[in-house]
Amino acid sequence: MARAELLLMDKKEGITSFSSLSVIKKENKGMKVGHAGTLDKFASGLMIVLLGQATRLNPVFSSMGKSYIAEITFGAETDTLDPEGTVIRTADLPERTRLEEVLPSFIGKQKQVPPAYSAIHVDGKRAYREARSGRGVEMPERDITIETLDLLSFDGQKAVISTSVSKGTYIRALARDIGKRAGSAAFVSALRRTSIGPFTLSDIGLGTKELLDKTGLFSDIVLDERHSKEIENGWLDRRWILSDSDPSRPFAYLYLGPLFAFAERREGRISIMGRF
Repeated sequence: MARAELLLMDKKEGITSFSSLSVIKKENKGMKVGHAGTLDKFASGLMIVLLGQATRLNPVFSSMGKSYIAEITFGAETDTLDPEGTVIRTADLPERTRLEEVLPSFIGKQKQVPPAYSAIHVDGKRAYREARSGRGVEMPERDITIETLDLLSFDGQKAVISTSVSKGTYIRALARDIGKRAGSAAFVSALRRTSIGPFTLSDIGLGTKELLDKTGLFSDIVLDERHSKEIENGWLDRRWILSDSDPSRPFAYLYLGPLFAFAERREGRISIMGRF
């Protein structure tokens, strides 16, 4: 088994993101296994799974934008803003024309108040734990960007939308706000993530290097094999580099003959992050 591995999976509805990794963990005992970007239990879709030293790349993938197909149910708002919550507010259903009018107003940079039932830390405590205990929690606004927002269908109560959003955007909160702006109430009744950064569901099954290549973040560095022992220390002296295909890229594949590791350019140094 490679010391660093990246793979994509399609999370199923009804299980947590953590639980969805159980099979992968059993198959890779002794390796660290993580994921970049949690999906709610009721949701399905694309997840990035990181194994071994590839977990060091988590911040890279966690910062990528994401795309979703969401079903929004109007006329009621739940405390969790999803189908597993308790209804806390009801309102009239919106007209289609009103919905079509308000959706464009959400496109672009804006402030969003995340759901109280979320894993965000507020005053050092998980917001969802405070919400479950009945204690009020004041959720701080955050900057988000909605890149695209399209209405795919609307039957008078349920709308299906497609949207591409920045890191940190909650689709549950977006549904809540769409409902309010349309003069109604709303929650997300179904959610499917279709892409993360350059990755889509159709990329499931690609190998680690094929996936990393799609990010456009890696150059190719060929190293002088005469310095292989020094390179084991975990950083590179520029004198050992025979060629670098693109020094402007933040990460690099390292070759000592064959591909053997990946590295990050940081503070003027090239530091080895993990081995393949």
